[in-house]
Amino acid sequence: MAAKRTTMRQLREILRLRLAGGLSMRQIQSSTKVSVGAIQKLLAKAQQLGLTWPLPDALDDSALAKLFYPKADTTVSTRFHVPNWSEVHQELKRKGMTKQLLWEEYTQQYPNRCYSYSQFCDLYRQWCQKQKRSMRQHHKAGEKCFVDYCGQTVPIINATTGEVVDAEIFVGVLGASNYTYAEATLTQSLPDWLSSHVRMLAFFQGCPEMIVPDNLRSGVSQACRYDPDLNPSYQQLASHYHVALMPARPYKPKDKSKAEVAVQIVERWILARLRRHSFFSLAELNQCIRTLLDALNQRPFKQLAGNRQQAFEQLDKPALKPLPKHAYQFVDIKSVKVNIDYHVQYRKHHYSVPHQYVGERLELHAGDTLVTVYFRGHQVASHVRKRSPGVTTEAAHMPKRHRKHQQWSPGRLKTWANAIGRETLRWVSRQLSSKAHPEQAYRVCLGLLNLSRDYPVERVEAACAIANRDGLLRLKQIKAILNSNRDRLPQQLDLAVELPQDHDNIRGPHHFH
Repeated sequence: MAAKRTTMRQLREILRLRLAGGLSMRQIQSSTKVSVGAIQKLLAKAQQLGLTWPLPDALDDSALAKLFYPKADTTVSTRFHVPNWSEVHQELKRKGMTKQLLWEEYTQQYPNRCYSYSQFCDLYRQWCQKQKRSMRQHHKAGEKCFVDYCGQTVPIINATTGEVVDAEIFVGVLGASNYTYAEATLTQSLPDWLSSHVRMLAFFQGCPEMIVPDNLRSGVSQACRYDPDLNPSYQQLASHYHVALMPARPYKPKDKSKAEVAVQIVERWILARLRRHSFFSLAELNQCIRTLLDALNQRPFKQLAGNRQQAFEQLDKPALKPLPKHAYQFVDIKSVKVNIDYHVQYRKHHYSVPHQYVGERLELHAGDTLVTVYFRGHQVASHVRKRSPGVTTEAAHMPKRHRKHQQWSPGRLKTWANAIGRETLRWVSRQLSSKAHPEQAYRVCLGLLNLSRDYPVERVEAACAIANRDGLLRLKQIKAILNSNRDRLPQQLDLAVELPQDHDNIRGPHHFH
């Protein structure tokens, strides 16, 4: 009965201090220890009712309670009304909710049968201690999402070859509502891991404040109790969705107890029911998982009111942050070192970067269509992604001397050679056609054509004529002809022309074999 008289006494005291004493809201709050918000509501109601001090004698506690709380239970009883502690527990998961506010709402609903605030808190604490140990871990609405893989896998049969592949089962669960997501992927590799996160957040229709993964290699490069190294692609996904990543500590399963329980539930209520089914595609398996997942989220709680779907609608969904306009697209991030030829390699294809970064270690981001290279956070190169081995070179990345060399082509070399003479063109054409790739002959051809700067074009043409006649293919052989002035010697006539005598006593070249 003490709690009943105290509550009504506080109401009468608030009215007296305001109507008779003219005190301010803050002064009344200091005197009665009632929140300013509750005082404002009471005084506004008193003004609406036209109350003055002193109150009429007919307004006893029950009549006064009916005026201010028309829907309240004003029945005078020696027994206190016990709150629904499971509802209190669920309400406390809401962002900004406190036990003080819940107690005030409770006293307004049962003004004559309510516990004091200290009794309210003590009884709630006793109720929590009687629940499962996992109940002791409190999760705020929209705060944490726990992710992990099931230990069990599901076989998928290739209908053409009969090959069997074990599909991995990804599970995500929201901390406050236990709302669960599950799907199958072919591997636990980084692309599948990140894609599962994207689909999970789309299923939740929002983003939590934190994602708590296990120390899976795809997500955490190096596990550490205090400062784990996160995969850069995983960090990029977190940045895209404005969430924080908080990996569980190694060998501390309590850090991700929600995920452990969710994995267990998915194995019991989904995978166990699919154990006798045969699946021939990943899509077929995921379709069955989604059907059973909806049933799981609508399955009633054992000790709490409602189900996961209802708890999600009431708690987590209003607290989740909105999704970004575009979904995250996987970008493979690698640390690469620039080779001496100012190119970096990604999957057997070489991409150029500015030549001044030779020897530096850069960060390569490979998306579906674009390869971008960064140095200390600044973009230094960007190329269209190639799926086959080869080389992609941008002229602006080359040194000046290499850039001039890159401007040459077989047609341009032949035009220059033809300007010198027919024999020069013949020698250059033979060089270009003798190589598997014409570029391999560019340097030799340029070396020959540049001889026209040191020698008259007539001499270069004459030297090429000798080289073509004698089958000389080395540039140094042509240089030797010019250095020895062999091109200036009179052309030697055929031996038969130089020896006009023709009789049996003179031996010719056919006698020497």
